[in-house]
Amino acid sequence: MSLKTHARIAFAAIAALAFAGSAVAQDCAPSKWGADDEIGSANLVTPEQVLMASKLVKKGMSAPLGITISRDTPAFAPRSLSMQVVQPGQTGGTDPLGYGGGGVYNDDIIQMWFGIGSQIDGLGHLGDDGRYYNCNDAKEISQIGGLTRLGVHNVPPLVGRGVVIDMAKHFGKEFLEAGHVINAEDVKAAMEAQSIEVKKGDVVLFHTGWTDAKLESAPSEWGAGEPGIMPDVAEMLAEADVMAVGADTWGVDVVPPPAGAKVFYSHVVLLRDNGIYILETMNTGPLVEAGVTEFMFVLGQARVKGSVQMVINPVALW
Repeated sequence: MSLKTHARIAFAAIAALAFAGSAVAQDCAPSKWGADDEIGSANLVTPEQVLMASKLVKKGMSAPLGITISRDTPAFAPRSLSMQVVQPGQTGGTDPLGYGGGGVYNDDIIQMWFGIGSQIDGLGHLGDDGRYYNCNDAKEISQIGGLTRLGVHNVPPLVGRGVVIDMAKHFGKEFLEAGHVINAEDVKAAMEAQSIEVKKGDVVLFHTGWTDAKLESAPSEWGAGEPGIMPDVAEMLAEADVMAVGADTWGVDVVPPPAGAKVFYSHVVLLRDNGIYILETMNTGPLVEAGVTEFMFVLGQARVKGSVQMVINPVALW
């Protein structure tokens, strides 16, 4: 092959890459909340929404939506958790508090990934074509010391109406198996049968029974797959202008996906395309057992600057 031919091929490749990059930039539409927005659907938290949600608390009941985690909690590889409890300065009969008394105390040291157990996926967690929510370029915001934009620390308290849709009940099962597909028509049918209406600013949770059935009894199986939604569900909920979408599964999307389908593409539709938060491994079992379909949802996550995700324990009140 001649040098000229090599040059033509190289030029064609560069031109193709330049065109592709231009196409990505042109295809990326700024957020409806403005080109500088970093919090997406959290903009839906308004005084009116909070007051509306507060009226759902009629029995004075509450339930944690987070699960207990430990070093043994299965997680999306290579995530892990390690904790040590220490007693600083308490060797040789020293006075650790300096008050002249016999006080003792414990501290804890933890090394962990924030994406373990119950968690919120921030808008800088997953994108596509090199871009995240609101046209943020992966090369610009993804830094080893923390995201320069879209960090979870920016997210205000998420307060609003929550609904739980029992997909296990809809399919007549105690729990749905890994790989069980939930599509938009399934969700519509379940909502109609369970008299559930999704409204603007809602937090929508799906109950599949997967975590209750498998997390403790078969943790390896629990982490190897899951029932979950398809992108058409994400698109439907985005059209409804919801604030967050979650499930009692570790990844919300169906795993493994059907043949020919993109893995975790509901994440792309929700996070990148619409700025809608994802809530994973939600403890929906107690709500279903109590017959609760709507409730007040409250989440105030830890504010670690530049964080991508965060371990959470939202509260459901009804």
